[in-house]
Amino acid sequence: MPKLLGIDYGKKRTGIAETDDMQIVASGLTTVETDKIWHFLTKYLADNEVEKIIVGESLDLSGQPNPIETDIQKFIKKFHQKYPNIEIIREDERYTSKMAFEAMIKGGVKKKKRRNKGLVDQVSAALILQSYLYK
Repeated sequence: MPKLLGIDYGKKRTGIAETDDMQIVASGLTTVETDKIWHFLTKYLADNEVEKIIVGESLDLSGQPNPIETDIQKFIKKFHQKYPNIEIIREDERYTSKMAFEAMIKGGVKKKKRRNKGLVDQVSAALILQSYLYK
């Protein structure tokens, strides 16, 4: 069975998560500098069969798009052009960074490691993917 890929797209960094081959568990995979996302995706998609990507939808508390949403839309358009056979799903990402930070505290991650914003992005991507899986 193909994997699902979760993406927490950001201006500087993009968190990436993936499912296992049975699409049961979402796990953080890595954090990539956003300007290198296409290099990462080209290699990853050549090595892994992916059925869908789940991309975080950046909304404010009232449900309106955040400014980063313009960049996310450009990313999605380009992804669809490059990989038309991979379905793109949007998933609300409100509170995922806060939830990721809290999950790291509960998981016993040391304070120094919790300051790593790349790790927070990676865990956020896993939460976005997990949210999709458990609908």
